Amino acid sequence: MPTLPAVSSIAQSIQLSLSPIFMLAGICALLNVLAGRLSRVIDRTRALETLYPGSTGLEHDRHVWELRLLDRRITIINLALFLAVASAVATCLVVALLFVGSLTSLHVGPAVAVTFILAMMMLTIALTSFMIEVRVSLRAIHVRADLLR
Repeated sequence: MPTLPAVSSIAQSIQLSLSPIFMLAGICALLNVLAGRLSRVIDRTRALETLYPGSTGLEHDRHVWELRLLDRRITIINLALFLAVASAVATCLVVALLFVGSLTSLHVGPAVAVTFILAMMMLTIALTSFMIEVRVSLRAIHVRADLLR
């Protein structure tokens, strides 16, 4: 008959899983920021789409330029969101593997390490994408040269 793990073993598993849980909280904060930025980009895109048909000349060109920029931002934010969610899922898997490993005799150490490395890599790329999106968004904020004359 298999024996149940001791309370101390379960407590140790909970202690081991705290670091990934804090990482998960940080990822959730990042997801909140990214979702907010995506919402604002979509709102701006919809506003420009209503102005676009009635515009001509330089104003039309400016709308086209900004719509292309907004489309690029949507793509970048979507990538960052996907990677952040994938990182969160991998982090949850790390926590689950830590518990499985401590409650059973399975040797899941390599799987935990690989999963955590993948989670960190995806999070790093998500944060890099976020940084790129912020840089792209700054292009639309600069005062146009034709207005400075």
